[in-house]
Amino acid sequence: MLELADVHKSYRVGPVEIPIVKGVTLTLKEREIVSIMGSSGSGKTTLMNMIGLLDRPTSGQVLIDGLDVGTVAADGLADIRNRTVGFVFQQFFLLPRLSARENVELPLTYRAVPDAERRRRAMTALERVGMGKRSGHRPQALSGGERQRVAIARAIVGEPRLLLADEPTGALDTKTGAEVMELFRALNRENGMALVIVTHDPHVAAQCPRRVVMSDGLLVNDSGVFDHALEPSSASPASAGHA
Repeated sequence: MLELADVHKSYRVGPVEIPIVKGVTLTLKEREIVSIMGSSGSGKTTLMNMIGLLDRPTSGQVLIDGLDVGTVAADGLADIRNRTVGFVFQQFFLLPRLSARENVELPLTYRAVPDAERRRRAMTALERVGMGKRSGHRPQALSGGERQRVAIARAIVGEPRLLLADEPTGALDTKTGAEVMELFRALNRENGMALVIVTHDPHVAAQCPRRVVMSDGLLVNDSGVFDHALEPSSASPASAGHA
């Protein structure tokens, strides 16, 4: 589905060119669940931005279904990103003046989806994450776990092929974080979305069938071996609370 081929990313600070990602090659398959780990400064966030088509590499290629997105103009790239990738962030980034439903509608607004269809699809996404009854509430009236569920609904409303989550449990307590991870796995099973989860938490990484580790701008490990003692319970998200 998506391939990074010998990608490098550097930033210029005055006369100095600072390398951040140093020749990473990585292939993501349909329906795959992958975690990306690494300490601060390892390059994992920059790698995530290139996977999510938020940033272009200094050199190398990012390909989606064989298309080199480096050859695509900015407007076209934004359209590919909007239709292909859904984003979930640690701090939710919900607009405080909008209701949960209105926040979820935003990606469809950029696609010029008609109002009635936009509302219908937003409500379907909210129901999917167990937030249908809270659709009229603004973010400040919701708990952290509820805000993250709304953020996930916003990420999936456009039916992306890839869900990219940056520290999605970092602002949540352990129980709520486990519920969010189970929700991600359900979306993967039932909707076929590939998942890339950027995390510092080894317990979160251990729940992913594949783990990628970044260090000093390099991909130093790509492993599918985990401690199964860390596997979560099989409780369904539908039965979980909204703490």
